[in-house]
Amino acid sequence: MDYKIMDGLKYTKKHEWIRQEGNIGAVGLCDYAQDKLGEIVFVELPDIDAEVEAGKSAAVIESVKAVADLYSPLSGKVTEVNEELLDQPELINSDPYGEAWVYKLEIKDESELANLMDKAEYEKFIVEEEEK
Repeated sequence: MDYKIMDGLKYTKKHEWIRQEGNIGAVGLCDYAQDKLGEIVFVELPDIDAEVEAGKSAAVIESVKAVADLYSPLSGKVTEVNEELLDQPELINSDPYGEAWVYKLEIKDESELANLMDKAEYEKFIVEEEEK
């Protein structure tokens, strides 16, 4: 498996990640998902102050192959969006865990973190996905 998976993040089964910093979470698309999508050509960001719900679509990622929803890992209010992605959507391909975070949210319910996977669980999940 050649996909980059970072320590200190939580992962969803739809291949989003969240990095918690206090009551704020930065959200992005996992390396595995960007690899499957191919070249990213457009990102539709959520609105600032939008209420997002865990497991529901919060943004849209468009690649040369497909259009995919980016589902929110946690519920909360969008506090910031990464406007760099409007001009450089390909950052998601080159730096999915760094410069290419998609939005930040104020975490509404920290107990939802228990529904997400850590690095080891996500690695196992990807191996199972690849075997399907």
